[in-house]
Amino acid sequence: MWILNFLTSSLGKKLIMSLTGLFLIIFLLVHLIGNLQLLFGDNGEAFNVYAKFMTTNPLIKTTSYGLYFFILLHIVQGIVIWLTNKSAKQSRYAVAPKNTSWASSNMATLGIIITVFLAIHLWQFWFKMKIGAIPPVNIGGEEYTNLYAVVHEAYQNIFFVIFYVVSMVVIGLHLSHGFQSAFQSLGLNHKKYTPLIKGMGIAYSILIPLGFAIIPVWMYMMH
Repeated sequence: MWILNFLTSSLGKKLIMSLTGLFLIIFLLVHLIGNLQLLFGDNGEAFNVYAKFMTTNPLIKTTSYGLYFFILLHIVQGIVIWLTNKSAKQSRYAVAPKNTSWASSNMATLGIIITVFLAIHLWQFWFKMKIGAIPPVNIGGEEYTNLYAVVHEAYQNIFFVIFYVVSMVVIGLHLSHGFQSAFQSLGLNHKKYTPLIKGMGIAYSILIPLGFAIIPVWMYMMH
């Protein structure tokens, strides 16, 4: 089948990597907006209401399954591309210019660190919520899973806060190359628009990880 042959080709793999990367880039922005409710100073009411909506709304739940699939696909494709490039003694990631940045030359390493972070992050929050290991809390006469309490407890551990912040730095480095590379792999290169895309990528790779990093630091300092 031609579509299968294309998706397993070098170009197809880079296309999948780019599209899944762009999807995850959008997800990070949405996820940050939701997580910023942890800073509202209302003992987690807004965040717990938000968390319940995200886990019970049928459309959101369906989208979340797609998210899990895209995360796994992005990881697998990244590994495949890295192994292919390594065996061919080429660049470790995509098509890079001669003056490659440190991030572009170490995308595989950064990706592995991020995968470890995701595994720990999902186990500590998402998995506990899924198996019902988090006690409920009453908000306005309605019962909600008190995910805020779990997050708050985790962010009182200075070692976890440091781990989280360092992980955000790694994600920022990954995004600094991945953002522009995604557009480049899709063939969206133009002397008029590429500088804008590059600038947006730099801003995104700084502001989004910074936004996530502020949350545990703020919650730790305000304890």
